Amino acid sequence: MTLVGLVMAAAGRADAMGVHGWIVLLAAGLVFGIILRSVGDPEPSEDRTTSYYDDPTKAGLVIALFWAVVGMGMGVWVAAQLAWPDLRFDAAWSSFGRIRPVHTSGVIFGFGGNALIATSYHVMQRTSRARLAGHVSPWFVLLGFNLFCIIAASGYLMGVTQSKEYAEPEWYADIWLVIVWVVYFVLYIRTLARRNEPHIYVANWYYLAFILVVAILHIVNNLAVPASLTGAKSYSAFAGVQDAMTQWWYGHNAVAFFLTAGFLGMLYYFLPKRAERPIYSYRLSILSFWGIVFFYIWAGSHHLHYTALPQWVQTLGMTFSVMLLVPSWASAGNALMTLNGAWHKVRDDATLRFMMVAAVFYGLSTFEGSFMAVRAVNSLSHYTDWTVGHVHAGAMGWVALITFGSIYSVVPLLWKRETMYSWKLVEWHFWLALAGTVIYVFAMWNSGIIQGLMWRTYTDSGTLAYSFTDTLVAMHPYYVARACGGALFLTGAILAAYNVYMTIRHAPEKRPERDYPTSSEAAEPAVPAAE
Repeated sequence: MTLVGLVMAAAGRADAMGVHGWIVLLAAGLVFGIILRSVGDPEPSEDRTTSYYDDPTKAGLVIALFWAVVGMGMGVWVAAQLAWPDLRFDAAWSSFGRIRPVHTSGVIFGFGGNALIATSYHVMQRTSRARLAGHVSPWFVLLGFNLFCIIAASGYLMGVTQSKEYAEPEWYADIWLVIVWVVYFVLYIRTLARRNEPHIYVANWYYLAFILVVAILHIVNNLAVPASLTGAKSYSAFAGVQDAMTQWWYGHNAVAFFLTAGFLGMLYYFLPKRAERPIYSYRLSILSFWGIVFFYIWAGSHHLHYTALPQWVQTLGMTFSVMLLVPSWASAGNALMTLNGAWHKVRDDATLRFMMVAAVFYGLSTFEGSFMAVRAVNSLSHYTDWTVGHVHAGAMGWVALITFGSIYSVVPLLWKRETMYSWKLVEWHFWLALAGTVIYVFAMWNSGIIQGLMWRTYTDSGTLAYSFTDTLVAMHPYYVARACGGALFLTGAILAAYNVYMTIRHAPEKRPERDYPTSSEAAEPAVPAAE
């Protein structure tokens, strides 16, 4: 048995809160060491336009790449288990039900969350021309968030969750995340309040919506009553159809504000910056922002068609989901139109190509989501692998690609390097990621449609034509293809982590011309196009 297996086996016989207590103690020691190390650092100057505080951003990007490899590695293992069920150890922690939430949380929160926190620090400072409002709070947010991720992942392996759709960690982890997120919100507001740029660039609108709404979603969805203050068990404040509605209000809006709004903040800053073009239409970006904020909140109930949820609530969710196509395509189109006059750069620059393809997948995924919300389509697609394909078209094609593009764009700047260590590796990563995404998504589209059709096929006597086992046999080739697509995508992520590491350690340093950008350079993406 592996070391992880031994730890999990021991944890299974012990109290989960005790294990997490030791994790917290180790994390506290790490934070204390960081504080001691920073005691001698010079105080920032009164003029906060003369320097930016980039150390938390650097750490966040490195941690994001670590979680990318871990989370995607777990994802490949999960996909392989569905194709070959014996690919597990003789231990409960290695079962599909426990490693699957490690994959989803590791990728969404570990990789995506750290990338959002790190890039938001970078974008907020540059577009505001102001240093982060605090020396400790940026580290508290970053390290506190990762403590939550570690507690969640270890809890999943021990089988400690609230047994909800998204396998939420237990109540004490939820409370800790609320504290971290409130500090994050206050930090963001304080930095914007001291900005030296009167205009608040649209990327900050999206980042701020991501921070604020995710806090609301997390608090409401995780309202629970602990069974005891010394145990991990708790009971949800909701039950039955109310609990289902609350979960999908949370689930779909987590997609809206964590996996959409936050990453649109990345898109609206890094794509114009990399293309050296102003955003095509600033007005369109604002229209898209308010459309997404208003429409998305109502769309979650489309996941509960043909359930005990009232019919009018199902119809409301379906209607707003279709309406969401307008602001979503406005953002995708705005990004692609920004590239007018810069398509030659897309051809030659793999980093910009990451961002361009991400915008295409964003438009594709949002169209598919609106289409799948229609009740007639939903009757075929829901609960099948089609939904899995749709989710990963967004997660791999949109979220991961815009994140990798942003990382490649900002790493040389932060570490003051002339260029990435190897642009050939960036090129290889792009094609591996694109190939892996296409293979994965097409496999799940085919699998899901066949699956749905088999489930609804009846004989002349009115009985099901296919057993559940028959559907599994039909799915097997597509599950093999999914595992292969995921492996390609994981390989690309490993190349990215290696390339960034080598860039930090071995890439030639950029010749310093000045320590900080001029005001016009710092706020360059904030200049809207003439309309």
